[in-house]
Amino acid sequence: MKELINLLHSGGYSCVIANGEMHRTFTQRGVADLYDLLTLEPDFLKGASIADKVVGKGAAALMILGGIKELYTDIISSKALELFCQSDVKVDFAEEVPFIWNRDHTGWCPVETMCSEAESAEEILPLIHDFIEKIRNKK
Repeated sequence: MKELINLLHSGGYSCVIANGEMHRTFTQRGVADLYDLLTLEPDFLKGASIADKVVGKGAAALMILGGIKELYTDIISSKALELFCQSDVKVDFAEEVPFIWNRDHTGWCPVETMCSEAESAEEILPLIHDFIEKIRNKK
């Protein structure tokens, strides 16, 4: 895990995922990379180790549904941590925050807001699906 954390910080990535000998790096903000992995390459997440910069409740749900083994994150929201407590994922973090900020720091991240009241990872997946579809259809 130490190697992943070093790569996350030295490479300026948003997320680094390792599964077996395969390492992949990601730079997109938000949950798009995790959503695409879960829906298009679910085997890569199963049993994976992840180092991430920021994890909110939406990302936590995708990681849990993907069956990851362990996570290190610089920042995790309290709601994400609560969700991980219902799973078998080993979680380590540098800082817990009450919520994840949106990009311009004027309020909550929209995914964090949308997932806030959901009680399970399964309940969150269709919310994220709809969110991603709306964003991609605008482009």
